[in-house]
Amino acid sequence: MDGTTHLPLPVPGGAPAGHAAEDAAPISRIVAEVAATFPGERITLGEMAEVFGDRAFGLLILLLLLASLVPIMASICGLPILILGAQMGFGRRTPRLPAFVARRSIRRTDLLRLAGTSSKWLRKLERHVRPRPGPFTTPFGDRLFGWLTVYVAIMLILPGPGTNGPPAFGNIVMALGLVEHDSRTMGWGIALTVVGCIFATVVLALLCWLGMEALNFVF
Repeated sequence: MDGTTHLPLPVPGGAPAGHAAEDAAPISRIVAEVAATFPGERITLGEMAEVFGDRAFGLLILLLLLASLVPIMASICGLPILILGAQMGFGRRTPRLPAFVARRSIRRTDLLRLAGTSSKWLRKLERHVRPRPGPFTTPFGDRLFGWLTVYVAIMLILPGPGTNGPPAFGNIVMALGLVEHDSRTMGWGIALTVVGCIFATVVLALLCWLGMEALNFVF
């Protein structure tokens, strides 16, 4: 996600930008809303952060996580996700992006394809997402979301087979709950994120152990 990266993502079957119906799946509607707000060829993270205000955290993290599902994009998206998550964890209400992150951009056409990355299971879940106040739509929930997002970002940055998808998927569910103010969806997302992070941590720890054993065997 920079000045030259093009995301090789499938075209979604959702509504086009500017015509997202009220009953559209949340991801398709959110992506269409962002694309309609920025009619230019490219959209920077800084522009999105400025326009969407207190909604920017959830929107930016959701879009970056969707992009991270493309294997070559995971480590690129990891750092911006980590910065945004840490700011939420420390209680900021709106993101403050460093210049090198704010300048990163995505093509508008690539943005419209992001909705197509969601799996069938996630699309089923989207039908049940709606505003529901609760313990996770509070400042405590925002901070919890932030620190879990930091851990997910670390998993995205670190190399490891199969360690990106599970944490990112749970974080996407969390982000949907955050954007839609749905405490129940946030709760499911938190559970999925914790399980995904445990899995990724175990895999990475096992790889480190195997690497150490191999070095001991050689030397």
